[in-house]
Amino acid sequence: MILLEELVVKKSFAVIGLGRFGGSICRTLTDEGMEVLGIDVNEERVNEFAMIASHAVVGDTTDENVLKSLGIRNFDHVIVAIGDDIQSSILTTLILKELGVGCITAKAQNDYHEKVLRKIGADHVVHPERDMGKRIATNMASSNVVDYLELSDEHSIVEIVANGKLSGHTIMDMDIRKKYGLNIVAIKRGEEIIVSPQAKETIFVNDVLIVIGNDSDLDRFERKVLE
Repeated sequence: MILLEELVVKKSFAVIGLGRFGGSICRTLTDEGMEVLGIDVNEERVNEFAMIASHAVVGDTTDENVLKSLGIRNFDHVIVAIGDDIQSSILTTLILKELGVGCITAKAQNDYHEKVLRKIGADHVVHPERDMGKRIATNMASSNVVDYLELSDEHSIVEIVANGKLSGHTIMDMDIRKKYGLNIVAIKRGEEIIVSPQAKETIFVNDVLIVIGNDSDLDRFERKVLE
């Protein structure tokens, strides 16, 4: 008798760059039962994922021989989640394309980076800091509240429960974009979800604010406003 699980074809993934963004992808794919190879130049990060991913190795992916030795072209999907080193991201993507990898998703730091990645053959380009906020917020109405979501090495989405200090103020009153460089991408109020709230939206006690921004700015906001 053939079990249903045996009929499910597991895809194989390689995640290059195990920072917050790549690490989150690695964990999620592993939780979904996929075969995942994690690659990073940082030995500490690799050690962290050694017990999480199917395999985790230290490697410089700008070296074609390293990628060849890992059999990278045999993976169904390779995710280039390299942090702030745009040159390494571009060179890695170029080598992956030349080696014949079937599907490449690459993380872009800005629009120029995206243009280059697409030009050299990336199949999908993502801007975690720009694109994921609305997507996550939209899905919140039918899923669990997001406590903390790592988007990149320096940016996150956090859930902040409004207290008395915030209650009665509008988003315009708080002006957190100017003061802290943050954006409120959604508000969850009971069973209601308000995506991309307007500046005139009033905050009430126990509203759940979904805020996106730089980690240091998020910490500063929480300390100042919610202390």
